[in-house]
Amino acid sequence: MADGRGDELLEGVRIVDVGRPAGRLQRALRTTGRVWRAALALDADVYQLHDPELIPAGLRLKRRGRRVVFDSHEDVPAQLLAKPYLGRLSRRLLSSAFAAYERRACRRFDGLIAATPFIRARLATIHPNTVDVNNYPVLQEFDTAPDWRRKAMEVCYVGSISAIRGIRELVQACELLQSPARLSLAGSFAEPALEREVKVYAGWERVDAHGHLDRAGVQRTMARAMAGLVTLHPVVNYLDALPVKMFEYMAAGLPVIASRFPLWQEIVEGNDCGVCVDPGDPAAIAAAIDHFCRHPLEARRMGENGRRAVHSRYHWRGEADKLAAFYDRLAALTTSTTSLCLDRP
Repeated sequence: MADGRGDELLEGVRIVDVGRPAGRLQRALRTTGRVWRAALALDADVYQLHDPELIPAGLRLKRRGRRVVFDSHEDVPAQLLAKPYLGRLSRRLLSSAFAAYERRACRRFDGLIAATPFIRARLATIHPNTVDVNNYPVLQEFDTAPDWRRKAMEVCYVGSISAIRGIRELVQACELLQSPARLSLAGSFAEPALEREVKVYAGWERVDAHGHLDRAGVQRTMARAMAGLVTLHPVVNYLDALPVKMFEYMAAGLPVIASRFPLWQEIVEGNDCGVCVDPGDPAAIAAAIDHFCRHPLEARRMGENGRRAVHSRYHWRGEADKLAAFYDRLAALTTSTTSLCLDRP
């Protein structure tokens, strides 16, 4: 880790801190080298990289004869295509260049882990030892069924708050509500200028912004809500994403108001646990919020459907089994089960 909190031992896991970088430039120039030196000193049998910027360190470890796994938790080539501050030509060139670099590097690693089936399908063409491990909820965090007698007239959004995650449209939708519903935000704004902008919208009077909350605070927010919102914009890296907040809403027994992406429609409408709307249409979002707040019995029914779907399919226990099987295969090729995960904030 590079968070500046010092070395720790948490739940039997040893965490080695290489120091928090002073800024992005220092992170790019120095932190990767610090992580490389710390990894080499630990002399682990398997190294799992959780950051594309650490791929060079992984290649150096391979040259030292170490076993290396790359954990691709995001589709970087797709992400580059969605960067608004890059020109169209720059986006295409950078995306193509990184995709070529990623292909060459990943062929040399001992295995690949993908955060979604879509990423796995792409990486499986590069390396045969590829598995998808989806970031589904831990059932123990949602073992208590929601008490609908204690619901408030509100809906919630949980997660990082930004323009492409739909905050403008959510606040604009609040201005169009016909019910007395309010919007509860649990998360921090990624863009200070955007925060200042939406706070002058008329709909902001219907918003309760809680800022960043711990897990207990998030659960309290979802316990009060009538529905959960995940109306992200149709940028290329969201269309095939599996946002954990959507499954956490389902696990908490909330009906979901989600963007009308084919994959999300298959999950939400296929399990009859919410509705999908045009994320760029505040009126459609407002209508969905009003519907659930005015029809609590239907909201409860759909919430129960989502909860059943998570318990039967979209839960971490099944993903943990896949991850364990992946490492069992890797362990068969080595004499030790010691492993090290390299990560940077």
